[in-house]
Formats: sequence, structure tokens, C-alpha cells
Amino acid sequence: MKTNSLLIKLSKYFPKKIAKQYHDYVGLMCGKLKNDTNKVLICLDFDDEVLPYVKSFKPDIIFTHHPFIYGRKSYVLKNDLIKKRLYDEMLSLNVPIYSMHTNFDAGKGGMNDTLMRLLDVNNIHRSSIDPMMCIANLNHPLSALELSKQIKNAFDVDYGLLVCNDNNKTINTIALIAGGGSRSWQIAKEENADMYISGDAPHHVRRDIINNNYCYLDLPHEIEKIFMPRLKEILLKIDEKLEILIVDHEKLPCVI
Repeated sequence: MKTNSLLIKLSKYFPKKIAKQYHDYVGLMCGKLKNDTNKVLICLDFDDEVLPYVKSFKPDIIFTHHPFIYGRKSYVLKNDLIKKRLYDEMLSLNVPIYSMHTNFDAGKGGMNDTLMRLLDVNNIHRSSIDPMMCIANLNHPLSALELSKQIKNAFDVDYGLLVCNDNNKTINTIALIAGGGSRSWQIAKEENADMYISGDAPHHVRRDIINNNYCYLDLPHEIEKIFMPRLKEILLKIDEKLEILIVDHEKLPCVI
């Protein structure tokens, strides 16, 4: 189908305007859009491990979740030699890279909605303070530890870090922002969620959570891999004739 038409239809799901304006980069990262798109490659991040798939599959466009160029392009390409080499390689292959980041996270039916729907919850809704945050009620109250194990299994990850003064605390309501949203725990608490689920929590954030007697579950950033099958599903709704390749190449860290 026409590439512009495809992107316009995608923007109805995930408009650029809902991306976090102050620190995000979304849209065309590299290359020129082709008139027509028939083959699509989807990955979480574009890096050297994806390049062989590009050369064999020969997509018309690549969709990534995390921005291929995060920051001012001239600065990134000057200071990141690996990124510069990949950028030049993609120009030579004439394959554009298009990134959908926090607009996908915040969009209806996007990252956080999709992850929340994997859990045994009801009344899924958005935070009145941060539209990125999904909030829901558990169908059956669980202890913090029981719920953490259930979420870990639902998101298909090997580990989770439960930050909580009382692992037996009863959880009725949860809030979630996938990826690196640990610093938003205060919003979840203000929204009366009993537990907040996110990732990338540094030591001092964890200590603040403990000192405030709150409950937090830190999960690997890689739970965002749900982006790939979800985007594929949406693309096929737009045009069922699209040929789509998912490259799921990112492995969880080794837990020792």
C-alpha cells in the first residue's frame, strides 16, 4: 500500500503529539520513505544483530520501538561511531527506519494497555495525572509476592525485583508504565494504586519507595517486546497483504 497512507492510518492509533514532547524522538529516523510499502520489518531496537535480516528480507520500512536516533541527529552521529556506521549502511541499502516510542506507550491499545490486558484485571483506565500510566483493579486480591510471581509469568520474564516492606501486603489495585518509568511511583501512589509496576529503578528510587511504605515491582525493560506482535496485529488490520518479519533478538540479562 502507499507508505504515506499506512503512516496516516497508524497515526490515528499513535499520533506523534501524544509522545512525551520534552525528551522523546519519534517518526522517521533514517532514510527516505518509499512510495509503496509491501514488506515490513519490526524490532524493539535496530542494531547490528538486525542488519543480516534486513539484507535477506529487504523490507520497505523498519519499525522500531526505541528511537534509532535518540537526540539531535548531528550530535548523535558525531559522537556514536557505531550508530553512524549503521546509519550510513541503511542509507546505502535505501531502507528507512521509523520509530514509535512513547506515542506507542501512551496510545489506546498500545504498550501499556496491551501489557495490562495480559493480567487478571478489570476496569482498566488511565491516570488523571499521567496519561502514560494504566491503572486497573485485580479480579482477585493477592499478596504482593503472589501478584509479583503472577505478573512475572504473564510477561514471560525470568525475574522481577519486589520493593516492598511487607511481601504479604494485600494488593487490590495496580498501576503500570512499561520500560523505564520507575520514578513515576509517586503518581501511582497518589492514584491510590496499591502496587506500581515499571522498570529501571536505581537504588535511591528504591529507597524512597521503601521509606514511603509503598509497593513496587521492577521488571526488565524487555517486557516491551510486546510492541512487536501488537504492531504486527495493527498493521495487518490496516492491510492484510503486508508481509511482516519480526526480529526478536534481545535476550534478558543473565541472572547469577
